[in-house]
Amino acid sequence: MKALITGITGQDGSYLADFLLEKGYEVYGMVRRSSTETFDRIAHIKDRVTLMQADLLDQVALMKMLDEVRPDEIYNLAAMSFVPTSWTQPVLTGEFTAMGVTRVLESMRQVCPKAKFYQASSSEMFGMVREVPQKETTPFHPRSPYGVAKAYGHHITVNYRESYGLFAVSGILFNHESPRRGKEFVTRKISDAVAQIKLGLAKKLPMGNVEAKRDWGFAGDYVRAMWMMLQQDHAEDYVIATGTNHSVKEFLELAFSSVGLHWEDYVVTDPKLLRPAEVDHLLGDSSKAKKMLGWKPEVDFKGLVHMMVEADLARYKAQMRA
Repeated sequence: MKALITGITGQDGSYLADFLLEKGYEVYGMVRRSSTETFDRIAHIKDRVTLMQADLLDQVALMKMLDEVRPDEIYNLAAMSFVPTSWTQPVLTGEFTAMGVTRVLESMRQVCPKAKFYQASSSEMFGMVREVPQKETTPFHPRSPYGVAKAYGHHITVNYRESYGLFAVSGILFNHESPRRGKEFVTRKISDAVAQIKLGLAKKLPMGNVEAKRDWGFAGDYVRAMWMMLQQDHAEDYVIATGTNHSVKEFLELAFSSVGLHWEDYVVTDPKLLRPAEVDHLLGDSSKAKKMLGWKPEVDFKGLVHMMVEADLARYKAQMRA
């Protein structure tokens, strides 16, 4: 079996590549040409995956890549994925995160229509939530250019499935974190700062809205759900979530207390970090995935926070010894 992952160098792409290699897949990863290569997350498997140069903005390159690889499964994880950046770069966000999905689907339709396609949808599509918890049938009301673009990507995936009979699914994933998360994301920003403060490398942690609540899971658990969706007889969309949510403040409390510190002593509010429009109460109902796929998360919230802090502590300690 051959799998192609767009966004293989990201958090989810790297965990998915690990998972598929263990399953015996031939793994291909799409990477954009760039003068600075960022392959840190896949350094441990770089000799076991085949990297292909293409770009979500380039239809011709996508078609050539699919023609060369002829994948059985396509996982479209590449996107402009950091929500705050979507306000400063809304047009580019639309090109990558919305139109990019159409380009991959259209390439697949023309080159390898028998392949199975996974689209990384996001809980950010729910935005100003219409019901709690959110499930597959909950209406979308996105509150950022990123959320709007993801909603387009979701609907175009459904449209290609219904219009052309493609096996195309959309996984509506709630927030999922890990030690491989980028430091611009609030969870990793916290774990990284806690490690630095504990080791005397930093004194303060500037934060935005600490009351915001999210349904946070472990990325390694969530990539398993992606694969499960493509092993079904019928293409359907699924919400993937833990079904519990926690505030940023709770994340801070757990992270700091895990190294024997009190978060209030170090956290300062920075108004520049507040979003123009906030997503308030994201909480996912993944009962369909539990019932139809047999999926459930294995890492709980406390385990996730500790895993992330421990990884950052270990990394800084190793740097200090070097």
